[in-house]
Amino acid sequence: MSSSFIARRPVRVIGGLVVTGLCVAYILWQIDVGQTLDVLRNAQLEYFFAAIGIMAGSVWPMAWRWKQLLRARGINERLLWLVRAYFTSYTVGQVLPTSIGGDGWRMYETTKRHPGYGGPIAGSVLLERVLGGVATLILAAIGFALAVGEYDVGGYLWVELAFVILAIVLGFALFSRRARKPLARLLPLVRRFKLERPLRAAYEGIHGYRDHVGLMIGVMLLTLAVQAVRVLAIWLAGKAVGVDLSPRPYYVMGPLLFLVLLIPFTINGLAVREAFFVSFLTQLGVDADQAFATGFLFFVVSISVSLPGAAILAWESLRPARARPTVPDG
Repeated sequence: MSSSFIARRPVRVIGGLVVTGLCVAYILWQIDVGQTLDVLRNAQLEYFFAAIGIMAGSVWPMAWRWKQLLRARGINERLLWLVRAYFTSYTVGQVLPTSIGGDGWRMYETTKRHPGYGGPIAGSVLLERVLGGVATLILAAIGFALAVGEYDVGGYLWVELAFVILAIVLGFALFSRRARKPLARLLPLVRRFKLERPLRAAYEGIHGYRDHVGLMIGVMLLTLAVQAVRVLAIWLAGKAVGVDLSPRPYYVMGPLLFLVLLIPFTINGLAVREAFFVSFLTQLGVDADQAFATGFLFFVVSISVSLPGAAILAWESLRPARARPTVPDG
């Protein structure tokens, strides 16, 4: 482990604690803890379980999407195993920073099963995130258009715009051949932090998909459909605690929430998620206690979806599976 990594680790830990503390302080300033507990005690469980069903059911199309990306790079894997990998990544994501920790777990497990394919595997997972981010931004733009004139959410337009610009820059850097020369100027900095090998493997893994335009468009459209359905899980969490809003504002809030949770501010988005719910929903006239309860209930939904993965990991720890190398088609 490099000394630079060790030196940066306390900074990240302290930064995470500061962000968590600020979010907790904001939440406590906005809500009445006693009233919030009453809201949660009176939650309608049918909406809560429907939200869990949506989040758990969305795993299958996402696993199928990943299967197509892997197959395009000569890696064949069973859909059932990829579903299993998604569920276990949700479990790992509960103790690592946001969904990025879960992505790293999927890369690790899949590379163990397919030795020598680390670059393409990392590329497939990262490409999922890139195309998923683009689809999420499209969904956010649609939601914003639906909400204009109906709800006061203008402040979040700047956040959305920042993500759009970032996605455009990232897309150019990953897929344009002309970006190789400017990126090469960053090599001394990358080498200094001993990141050249993993970053080069990931870059080459993603860049290899530039000849599969049709596949990338299909993956993005599928992701758009899945994200549209997953937003309804947030709406159902709100319905469970008595938030009387239509799904329309959630199509502005949901995509932004998915994007915010990609940034590893805290472990599993702790406090950041709930502060986001309070900040957004109170602008729409929702009581702060109900807003926090919605965010907390959605957190419980995510915990519930991770339980199958925990059971799988516990079972496999008793019966460890061997890695299974594969040979690319053709």
